[in-house]
Amino acid sequence: MTRMSRARAARRIAAGAAYGGGGVGLAGAAAVGLLLAEAQLARRRVGNGATPHVPNADGLYGAAYTVPGEPALRLTMLGDSTAAGQGVHRAGQTPGALLASGVAAIAERPVGLSTVAVPGARSDDLDRQVSRALADPARVPDICVIMVGANDVTHRLSPALSVRHLASAVRRLRTAGAEVVVGTCPDLGTIEPVWQPLRWLARRASRQLAAAQTIGTVEQGGRTVSLGDLLGPEFAANPRELFGPDNYHPSAEGYATAAMAVLPTVCAVLGLWPALEERPDAARREGFLPVARAAAEAASEAGTEVTAAASTGLRGPWALLKRRRRRRVPEPELEPESAPAADSGGSQAKASA
Repeated sequence: MTRMSRARAARRIAAGAAYGGGGVGLAGAAAVGLLLAEAQLARRRVGNGATPHVPNADGLYGAAYTVPGEPALRLTMLGDSTAAGQGVHRAGQTPGALLASGVAAIAERPVGLSTVAVPGARSDDLDRQVSRALADPARVPDICVIMVGANDVTHRLSPALSVRHLASAVRRLRTAGAEVVVGTCPDLGTIEPVWQPLRWLARRASRQLAAAQTIGTVEQGGRTVSLGDLLGPEFAANPRELFGPDNYHPSAEGYATAAMAVLPTVCAVLGLWPALEERPDAARREGFLPVARAAAEAASEAGTEVTAAASTGLRGPWALLKRRRRRRVPEPELEPESAPAADSGGSQAKASA
C-alpha cells in the first residue's frame, strides 16, 4: 500500500471515528475463516498467558535530583502490555522505568512513575485507565504516554471505534492539563508466529490503524511517535534479541529500543529540548504536511514524531513531522521498593538516572 493510499485510509478511519461508522477492517468476509484459524494457531504459539508477569515499576526515579519544595514530575503510562512492560523480569527494564529515568537525567529532576496500563487492553479500556490516572485532581500527571493498538487489530476492534476511544482519552487528559504522547500501533506483521496471509493483512491493518491514531491524537492536541518500524526491520532482523521468550512481547533490548524512540518527544513536550532542535530540519526530510500525509509517512518510519502545526489549510489540518535522533536511556540502577512515593502514587524507587 502506498503512503498516499494509506493517508486516504487513515482519513476514512478518522472520519468514521469522528462521525460514527466507517473504517477499514482487518480483512474481507471471504478471508475470515482462514484468518481466524491462523490467528488461533498464532495465539497458541505466542503463549500469551492469562496471568502474565508484569514487574511493578511504579515509584520515584532520579531521587538524587530532589530539591526541597520542588515536586517531582509525574509520568503515567497507559495502554496495553507494551506500556506495562510485559515480557521482562525486572522493573527497571520496563518502558515506564526507562522513560522516567531518561527524563530525570535530562531534566535533572526526580520523576514519579505511575502505571495504569493493563496487559491485553484494547483502546476501549482507555476511558477506565484515564479515570484512574485523573482520580486525584491535585495530582494530574505532567506527561502521559499511551501505547495501544495491537490488541485492537488482533481482536478485530473496529478501527474507527479504536481511534474514537483513543481521541477521547487524549482529549480528557489534555483538558485536565496533562501533556500526551502516543506510541502508535506496532507492525504486527513482524511477529514470528504469524503466517501468511495473516502476516500481510496484520501489517496492513496495523499500519492503517497507526496512521489513523496519529490523526485522532494530533487533532486533540497530543503528539505521536511511530513504533511500527521498530517492530519491523530491526525486530525482524534480530528476533531472538529483540523479542521476549514468548516471541510476541519485546525483550529488555526491545523495550529499550522503543524507549529510545519515545524519549525525545517526551522531553520535547516537557520543554526540555533546546529551541533549535524544535525547528524542522530539511536535511532530515522534516517539515509541515497535511496531517493525513504526515500520519502515513510516520506509520512507515519508526521514531517519527507528528504534532499539530495549524488548524486549517487547503487540504485540512497541518502537522509538523520530525525524525528525531533516538536518545539512549539509562537503565535504573535500583529496583523500586514497596514504600509509597510522595509524588508518584506508586512504590518508592530510589533509582538514580
